[in-house]
Amino acid sequence: MSQPYENDVHSEYLRADLFFNMGQPIEAARVLEGVVAVEPDNQAALELLARSYFGSAQLARAEAALNRLVELSPANGWARRALARTLERQSRPDEAAVHHRVADALGAD
Repeated sequence: MSQPYENDVHSEYLRADLFFNMGQPIEAARVLEGVVAVEPDNQAALELLARSYFGSAQLARAEAALNRLVELSPANGWARRALARTLERQSRPDEAAVHHRVADALGAD
């Protein structure tokens, strides 16, 4: 049987996804921060949080979320590519190049 909070966390994730898809990444990030606080290893929530931060130009926060995602799943090509692009937007091309190479090796777009 699932715990009651699991349904709440899932509902909050869906609410954040709705905000993101409505073009409100700041509100999505606010909701997702709570989801990730409860479930710090939830990769779907971390990915959407990183996308929300990136979409609202909160690049340091996007970088932190993406680093956590890469830590949890080193072979996640999408996360590597997104981290590289986040680093590029922060004028850190040398650091970005490493992640681009890994993403290329993983076959990520």
